Amino acid sequence: MSAATARSPRKVPRVLILGGGYVGLHAARQIRKRMGRREVAIAVVDPRPYMTYQPFLPEAAAGSLEPRHVVASHRRLLRGTTILTGRVHSLDHAARRATITPARGDAYTVGYDHVVVALGAVARVLPIPGLAESGIGFKQIEEAISLRNHVVTMMDQADSIWDEQARRRMLTFTFVGGGFAGSEAIGEVEDMAREACRYYDSISPEDLRFVLVEGTGRILPEVGADLGRYALEQLRKRNIDVRLNTFLESCVDGHIVLSDGTAFESDTLVWTAGVKANPVLGQTDLPLTENGRVRALPTLQVCDADGRVVEGAWAAGDCAAVPDLSAPGITTCAPTAQHAIRQATHLGKNMTHLLAQESLEDYNHRDLGTVASLGLYKGVAEVLGLKFRGPLAWFMHRTYHMSAMPTVNRKVRIVLDWTMALLFRRDIVALGRLQTPREEFLQAAASMRSAPGS
Repeated sequence: MSAATARSPRKVPRVLILGGGYVGLHAARQIRKRMGRREVAIAVVDPRPYMTYQPFLPEAAAGSLEPRHVVASHRRLLRGTTILTGRVHSLDHAARRATITPARGDAYTVGYDHVVVALGAVARVLPIPGLAESGIGFKQIEEAISLRNHVVTMMDQADSIWDEQARRRMLTFTFVGGGFAGSEAIGEVEDMAREACRYYDSISPEDLRFVLVEGTGRILPEVGADLGRYALEQLRKRNIDVRLNTFLESCVDGHIVLSDGTAFESDTLVWTAGVKANPVLGQTDLPLTENGRVRALPTLQVCDADGRVVEGAWAAGDCAAVPDLSAPGITTCAPTAQHAIRQATHLGKNMTHLLAQESLEDYNHRDLGTVASLGLYKGVAEVLGLKFRGPLAWFMHRTYHMSAMPTVNRKVRIVLDWTMALLFRRDIVALGRLQTPREEFLQAAASMRSAPGS
C-alpha cells in the first residue's frame, strides 16, 4: 500500500455561526468566498431565514420601501452553507457543542470546530408598568410592518368615530428614545401620516400628535451636538413634541405618564430606548464583560480577561467588545452597522488565514461618518468631519445605505422603490388583518354553528 493510499482523509473544519444578521451573513459570505466546501463546512443559526438591514426600517414603516426589499434571504445569498432556522439555547465551548431550539420539535446539539458569536443586541426593555403589554419594538422588519399598519389603522378608526376623546387617543403617537432608531422612525412615520391626512375627511395634520421622549439632553448624539440641535429644531418645527431629560414612568392601558409630570392618552407606544447584548450570551461559557458582551481581541478572536486567546471562538458586532484601535480614549468599537459589516468581513478573512496557517491582522477602522434621515428630503450627515443638512444629507443617507445593502438584486429593487415613491404618492392601505388571517373564516364557521338546523 502506498503512502498516499494509507494517508487518512483530511478532516473538514466545521464553522458554526450563531446569528444571521450583519455579522453572520457577511462573515459566512467572506469565508465561503475564500474557501470551498471541501475546505470548510459552514452552518448559520438564526430564528429568521433572512438578514434585516435595520437602517431601512424607518422607510419601510413609512411606506417608502417595500418591506421584503430591506431583508436578504440567507438561502439565496449563502450558497454552500447550511441554514439552521432556530434559536441558540446554550453554548458549551469547552465541549465544542451548541444547543439549538427550532421553531418546532425538540432541541438538538450541533458540534463545531470554530464558532462565530454574532448574536447582536436586543431591545433594552425596562420594568415600566404597562410597557411589556403595550409597547412596540423597532428592531425587526415585522415590527416596522406592524407599526405602519397600526398607525394607518388608528387613522382609519379615528376618521370613523365622533368621540373626540377617543379620537385624540388614537391620533397620539408616542416614541421613546431619541437615538438613530427613535428619531428616524418618528421623522419618517410623521411624514407619512401627515401626508395621508389628505385622504381623510375629518382628520387634518393638526389633529395628529407625535411625542418623542428622550432621557438625555439631546437627540441623535451619534451625529454630534451641532447636527443634533439642528435635528431637534427641525422636528419641533414640524410640531413634534420632543421632551428632553424626560423618562417614561408608566403606560398602563395607554395612559402615558412622564417624569416631568405630563400625562396623556395614547394608543401607540414605540420603544427604541437603547439595546443590550443578547441575553443568550449568559448561557455560554465564553468570557463576558461587565455589560454582557463577549471579550474580543482586535483580531476578533475571543479572549479571556487577561487577553489570552480562547481557541476556536470568534466574535464581532453589537454583542462583542472589540477594541477600537482608531479612536484613542475609546475602549471598544461603537455598536453600529458600519462597524458590524466591516468586522464581519475582517473576521472572515482572519478565520481563513488561521485555517491556512497564515498570520492574522488587527481590525482597525475609523468611522467615515454618520448619516440620518428625518423624512423625505430631510436629514443630517457628518462625513469625514464635514457636516451636511437637509436634502443633501438625506440623499447621502440613502446613497450610503443603498451601497451597503448586499446584492445587486436588492440595490436595484430599493432604487426602484424610491423612484416610484417620488413619482407616485405613498400607499396608505393598512394590512393589519394579515396578523389575523383566519378571523373571517372563524366568524363564518361560528355563524354556521349558530344557524338554526345546523
